[in-house]
Amino acid sequence: MDASVEQEQIERWVAIGREAGAALESRKLEDGAWQRGVPLDFIRPGKPTENAHVESSSGRLWDECLSVHQFLSLADAEVKIEAWRHDYNTTRPHGSLGHLTPEEYVRHRQERQTAEAA
Repeated sequence: MDASVEQEQIERWVAIGREAGAALESRKLEDGAWQRGVPLDFIRPGKPTENAHVESSSGRLWDECLSVHQFLSLADAEVKIEAWRHDYNTTRPHGSLGHLTPEEYVRHRQERQTAEAA
């Protein structure tokens, strides 16, 4: 990936929310964000419920992908993380969505809204 494409992808993020815990402390993250003008948005220590919707999927990402794979390059990380994301959103049912995949949930919701509008 060339630097201009990488920079463009990074600039799409308005802010990166991250837990202020030791597991995610990273001087490189802070330096890289500062160099690219990306603000870091911290939740208050001891207040994980401020970001509860992210905490669940973030934990799964760490447990099922980031802790399992070794990333040899940025491109390698992109491929492995995208494969995990695709599986998570298209093939894996979620209890919070009535045991549907996120794609199925969206499709059913759109079908219901279309039927209600008719």
